[in-house]
Amino acid sequence: MTSKSPALHEDVYETIRHLIKQCGGDPDSFDGGLIAQQMESSLKLIQDGHDTGQLKLITRSLKEMRYAYRVFNTYPGSRRVSIFGSARTPEDHPDYIVARKFSTTLAAQGWMCITGAADGIMKAGLEGLHPQSSFGLSIRLPFESTTKAFIEGDPKHITFRYFFTRKLMFMSHSDAVAVFPGGFGTMDELFETLTLMQTGKANIIPVVLLEGEGGVYWEHWRHYVEKHLLGNGWISKEDESFFFMPKSAQEAVDHILHFYKRYHSSRYVGDMLVIRLNEALTPEQMNILDNEFPKLIESGKIEQVMPYPEEIHQHKDLPRIAFRHNKNHFGLVRKLIDRINSF
Repeated sequence: MTSKSPALHEDVYETIRHLIKQCGGDPDSFDGGLIAQQMESSLKLIQDGHDTGQLKLITRSLKEMRYAYRVFNTYPGSRRVSIFGSARTPEDHPDYIVARKFSTTLAAQGWMCITGAADGIMKAGLEGLHPQSSFGLSIRLPFESTTKAFIEGDPKHITFRYFFTRKLMFMSHSDAVAVFPGGFGTMDELFETLTLMQTGKANIIPVVLLEGEGGVYWEHWRHYVEKHLLGNGWISKEDESFFFMPKSAQEAVDHILHFYKRYHSSRYVGDMLVIRLNEALTPEQMNILDNEFPKLIESGKIEQVMPYPEEIHQHKDLPRIAFRHNKNHFGLVRKLIDRINSF
């Protein structure tokens, strides 16, 4: 049985509306309503009887998210790649060298790089970049240092207390993910990325698994995934399309850029999956998608559509297609994007 906090006194709701107006908001707008819900939830913490530790966690989490979103919102427009990997990789290691080459090659294409702002692979991801091209998301740990030479003092350097808020910022601001060999933390970040895409809780983005020349880290990892996860039926064959294992930094960059060749972005409007494109599809190409991906369609067919009212402020000039998605087989959605880019 669940318990529900009692409603606040009506005077409190009026005070909340007044405070939103005082701060320049509109309490009758959708965004104003969301702010009102946050304030209501905060005030109900008084009634719920939370202990001090719980209140600290809730408060600090909200403050971290608000500040981090404000920083990212200051730098809109550019595509961004998150780079994960060990903080303990030495500078002369092949993984470090290829990570540095990867980040500088992608930055030359106008992309920004997001790293954990520690040593090892994260330092390699920042080394050689112009400061305008890098974000650093540090975590407070007693045994890991930040890459102070490259990121200290940069307004795009954000320090987090909690891993979950830090990972939220990585995923909510990434258009691609590059993963290099690492330990528990690297595996945590990789598997969370794959899980969120597999379950439809995050946008599908390219994920490249890269390492230095002669490395076998990812071959052993894939063998484990194929034998124990796929072999036991705990993932589907289509889920393997979520990751790609390039043989070089240039191949990794090419793979990421190709993902956005014709595909631009996507979102849901109700049950409709809307896919925005850099270039419209022909009727023949639309028929191909209908014939090759019926497993994704709940009802109807894939159609070219105008922007829905809910997305009128999101890339409204781009052509788009939409279909009623059954909210399943997200690995096939990745294959659908690949097919669009193949035309």
